[in-house]
Amino acid sequence: MALASRCCARLARSAVASPSLRLAPFAAAPRRWNSTASADPKIAGIVDQISGLTLLETADLVSLLKTRLNIPDVALQSFAPAAGAAAPAAAAPEEAAEEPVLEKTMFNLKLQSFDAAAKPKIIKEVKSLLGLSLVESKKFVESVPKMLKEGLVKEEAEKIAKTLKDLGAVAVLE
Repeated sequence: MALASRCCARLARSAVASPSLRLAPFAAAPRRWNSTASADPKIAGIVDQISGLTLLETADLVSLLKTRLNIPDVALQSFAPAAGAAAPAAAAPEEAAEEPVLEKTMFNLKLQSFDAAAKPKIIKEVKSLLGLSLVESKKFVESVPKMLKEGLVKEEAEKIAKTLKDLGAVAVLE
């Protein structure tokens, strides 16, 4: 997403030099999907307004939406490094140092270990948390350490970890 923002910003700077470069010609292109569902007039109005923006205005809109909605910049990952990746890699730590440190909001919950006497209770809890069958839950618990849940909000992750701790298991937030 960060790469797309930078690309959009570069195009926006070049659009200042040639104001004829606008997004409007793209709106005139034939629709790929001919939807018969009628859109909400409010949303249709917003789409019409956005399609009339220049690239510079669009870049400003994207950055304002990111700050207002608290959306972090996420770098795209590639499968293989490019041939000239050494020079940009050196610049990346400088960019990372400039950004403010964001508090982690999403957590993974890992079942680390458990008390052997509490095994049946933990199996039942894992069964209810994950919606697995009893046999699958037993196999899951016996194969610890294992990731229990991913992408949890901090409060929910702490609540589940406390429940497991009360039953006799060791759950770790990552």
